[in-house]
Amino acid sequence: MQTKIEKIDSSSALAIKIIETQDENELDFLSFREKLSYANISHLEKRREWATARMAIRDALELLHVPYPGFFKDEHGKSQTMNGHGYMSLSHTNGYASAIYHRDTPVGIDMDLIREKILRIGFRFLDQAELDFLEKDPLHYTMAWSAKESIFKCQGKRGVSFRENILLEPFDSKTGIIKGKIRGTDFTDHHYTVQVRVISDVVLTYTIW
Repeated sequence: MQTKIEKIDSSSALAIKIIETQDENELDFLSFREKLSYANISHLEKRREWATARMAIRDALELLHVPYPGFFKDEHGKSQTMNGHGYMSLSHTNGYASAIYHRDTPVGIDMDLIREKILRIGFRFLDQAELDFLEKDPLHYTMAWSAKESIFKCQGKRGVSFRENILLEPFDSKTGIIKGKIRGTDFTDHHYTVQVRVISDVVLTYTIW
């Protein structure tokens, strides 16, 4: 399976994998709880996505020489380590799965396919100030959506509105960095720096608290 693994710094790494069918033996590293979760996924494509994302986080951990601890979702739907050490985030889109891990700090990662239809739903997730600076371009809108998704995952709590609570600073479609903040919640005034990459027709973003 093709993989891109990258150390961000001494405490964090990310991995991107092409989604393929896995041999069951490739998943022996999963915890017993995760194997049960995997066995309960009936849809073949969702099984591939789920397993590939777990393989991606394993690869990121190996780069940092961190043993795979197993993961579970908390009451907010955020993945947590079973041993209580470190922070991770997973994402997948058509053909790709990705993962990021940090030893000490919350993280968020997202991947999204660039599609024309996002232009029709921008008003649902964009503040008027963001609509004013964004070009009517699927790439620009997808970057905004993905950046907000990474910020949302990093803060890790339900009840945060993309349109009402996450505000992005102006950026252009060629940038590699998007800055934003959460407002109107317990995380008001916390500022995020989101890294952006475009891989073929997919936008990848990630942020570290």
